[in-house]
Amino acid sequence: MTALPSAHSGPVYVPAFAGLEGVAQRLARTLPEGAWVQVTWRQSELGEGSDATPADVPQEPPALRQEWQGPHGASLMLLAECPSDWPEEARQAWLRTACQQLELALELTLANRAIVSLQRSERLRQALFEIADLAGSNLELPVMLRRVHAIVGELMCAENFYVVLYDEYRRTMRFAYFVDQLDPWGNDPEREIALADGDDSLTIRLLRTGESLRGSSRELRERLGIAFNENSGPDSADWLGVPMRRDGRVAGALVVQSYRQAGVYSEDDRELLTYVAQHVLIALDRREARRRLEARVAERTAELQRTNEELQIEIFERQRVQEIQRALFRIAELSMTSDTLTQFFAEIHVTVSELVYAHNFYIAILSEDGGMLEFPYSVDERDPERKPRQLADGLTEYVIRSGQPLLADREKIMALVAEGKVRIHGSMAHCWLGVPLFREDKVVGVIAVQSYSTDIMFSQRDQDLLTFVSFHIGSSLARKQAQDRLVQAYASLEQRVSERTRELAEANAELMEQIGERIRIERKLLHQTMHDALTGLPNRLQLLERLTRAIANARSQPDTCFAVLFMDLDRFKLVNDSVGHAVGDELLVEAGRRIVASVRSEDVVARLGGDEFAILAEGLDGPGMAEDLAMRVLAALNAPVWVAGRELFPSASIGIALWHPRYKNGEEMLRDADAAMYRAKADGRDRYALFDEQMHRAAMRSLDMEMDLRRAIQAERFVPYYQPIVDMASGEPVGHEALLRWHHEHNGLLVPGEFLDVGEDSGLIEQIDWLMYAKVIDDVARHGLSGYVAINVSPQHFRAPDFAERLLALLDQAGLAPARIRVEITEVALLDDAPRTLECLALLKRHGVLAQLDDFGTGFSALSYLHRFPIASLKIDRSFVAGLEGDSSSESVAVIRAIAALAGSLGIELIAEGVETRHQRDRLLALGVGCGQGFLFSPPVPLPAA
Repeated sequence: MTALPSAHSGPVYVPAFAGLEGVAQRLARTLPEGAWVQVTWRQSELGEGSDATPADVPQEPPALRQEWQGPHGASLMLLAECPSDWPEEARQAWLRTACQQLELALELTLANRAIVSLQRSERLRQALFEIADLAGSNLELPVMLRRVHAIVGELMCAENFYVVLYDEYRRTMRFAYFVDQLDPWGNDPEREIALADGDDSLTIRLLRTGESLRGSSRELRERLGIAFNENSGPDSADWLGVPMRRDGRVAGALVVQSYRQAGVYSEDDRELLTYVAQHVLIALDRREARRRLEARVAERTAELQRTNEELQIEIFERQRVQEIQRALFRIAELSMTSDTLTQFFAEIHVTVSELVYAHNFYIAILSEDGGMLEFPYSVDERDPERKPRQLADGLTEYVIRSGQPLLADREKIMALVAEGKVRIHGSMAHCWLGVPLFREDKVVGVIAVQSYSTDIMFSQRDQDLLTFVSFHIGSSLARKQAQDRLVQAYASLEQRVSERTRELAEANAELMEQIGERIRIERKLLHQTMHDALTGLPNRLQLLERLTRAIANARSQPDTCFAVLFMDLDRFKLVNDSVGHAVGDELLVEAGRRIVASVRSEDVVARLGGDEFAILAEGLDGPGMAEDLAMRVLAALNAPVWVAGRELFPSASIGIALWHPRYKNGEEMLRDADAAMYRAKADGRDRYALFDEQMHRAAMRSLDMEMDLRRAIQAERFVPYYQPIVDMASGEPVGHEALLRWHHEHNGLLVPGEFLDVGEDSGLIEQIDWLMYAKVIDDVARHGLSGYVAINVSPQHFRAPDFAERLLALLDQAGLAPARIRVEITEVALLDDAPRTLECLALLKRHGVLAQLDDFGTGFSALSYLHRFPIASLKIDRSFVAGLEGDSSSESVAVIRAIAALAGSLGIELIAEGVETRHQRDRLLALGVGCGQGFLFSPPVPLPAA
């Protein structure tokens, strides 16, 4: 504050500058009582304005008057009536100071307007970015528009919001999205509504004129001459609609409305919604363009498929010709290579099967005297065996007698039977095809195929093909029979030797195969034992073996230096939770490749499990080489990577443990490298940390603390302290919170902050909690604690499937009503595993155990989970209660007022934490907070000894 001399009252102080609002009053306070001050300004951004004190305007011209050009092109004027006995020097000093304060107030007002404008621009930029991101996503249109609704709701009041699309040529509109609190109309996003000439409403008028509309719906209808129509929905207190334009034509509109308050929407909101509307239309057009592109791609794909089918038919024909040629060569070759006629006929069957359907196939041969029909080869699904027979009147004999092929379906076969030309032997086929086998123009047999299914019928093409092949089969059969007669004399002599040789060969082959298979299995098991299945890198077992050898080598060679680098991918759980474990696995594989590419060829890179990797680097000159290696790995991991269509930016935290003679095994080095890695994470991630003696001492302290915790659990040294939760208006307690304390045998009474981290890391905190729960339930059952008692439950408990049942069992054993106990949880516990937490809290509530949310306002503080979860009360974080004191109290008041309004609308009780002064209590009561907890009422105390 600036001091000015005064002839009447000593020094006069001018207050520190503020905005233009109330500036005359602030300047008047620096003058004696009854003084009059008026200021006026004119500036391009602020316009014209003035401010004056409420004192009477003097009749005479004021004693002090100053006009000047201020900053930012502002024209400023100051008028003031001051004491007549002030010295001229004091008057001028006051006038100079007042002019400076007026300029500072102008500067502050412009700065505040600039800040508000920048904040609004930033919110708009973020909203447009999110809308553009949604346009490129694969979300369904209703889901995308729900997201757009949420984005618009962050910019303005948009509880009632709809998107309408307009086709000017077809004169139809379609409500792509519609959410309204009072209008029960059920919208179908695909339904097109035809517009007749007489139809009129605010939405239709907006679509037809393309002009934005703002104001109450009744005033707009009266001004535009639109009659009220129930089908158009109820009237709203404030209605704002803007068009979406494409190439200068109206393509739709965005509409928001409020039923509760008039004047909600300003001209800035209209401009903002107009800007957003165009980006929404761009997003919709992008999706439509993508849909059309996909349709064109599908159409082109169908055309290519048809062309491909035609090519495949041509290829099939060519392949069929080639197959026939190969079959003929094969048949000719079989007569020379087949060992027996049976094998020859079987190979003929395989060859014919490549050309026609031959699932049912047989070869019939006339005996030497021509009186018998023999079947040297037959494969049939219904007649597995065909015995030789005298020549009769079957279909086979019909072909032999006629010397011509026969293709007959069931109807033709029955006709031949009716004419007495044939008689059925065996099962009747639905289609039968037989062709004669010739030897020197004489029919010696028949080759036949048949089908028992109506789905498989032979064609004339099959007949021609089989007839063509049969000539080659007949000549090959003649050669084969001649060859067989030549080798028949040797067959009997060589049979026993051949059979024995074959048996030995088969036994030897089987033995060699078993040996080979065993060797392959052993190698595979060894590799699986020593390597990670996902990345193919060495696993923890192999790394520990290499570490054991390195430690042994270091003990024999004291100058040896090596290091273990332990790394963990930062925020990897976020990747798994957001885009899935498959993408996470791909990221792990890519991370392994990059790490291997960054190290030396002699270094060992291993995956230890999850997102943890380790490097064994031997032959180092000192810590500097290990640090250089860590920096190379971090640089390699920091490069962006595309996985499953998403660009990810991985990073890691690395801990380095250098060889020291105190290490007895590799596990100890890995443990210290792991500790250094957590130090790197604590320092901000994406960096490395070198394990040092300080970390070693800290690790030893943590180890000692863990041992003390285990002994304290055995000795039950953990006790509950109780802090009352009171009705701040009456001062009466309504409940208590049970707080954990540890009677340490050497360090006295410890609070959770001194040992909780060690307890959580070691997994002992759950045992401690259950000891506490049992003692609290016993205390409530035995002593006269008024109201309920809240117990703190950590997120780990909700991961256990039997937490609720176990807690209810404790209450039942103690004979305590469940309503006497409440569970106090944090927002982290709610969102860690939301489905399981919801199920657990719902079960507890059904039995009477209510839940209250601790530290509200410091985390997500989302309305969504307050709706979803059965929360009975919210505890306002102590930071907001403390903020009620001091200069920043307005921020805390605003937050607490918002929380109180939220809790009131949901019927949730409010409790203020950390109430330490009467001023805080009074402010909280004025803000609608009824209950409080803090040192003003009582510190946490134990129950008195019995």
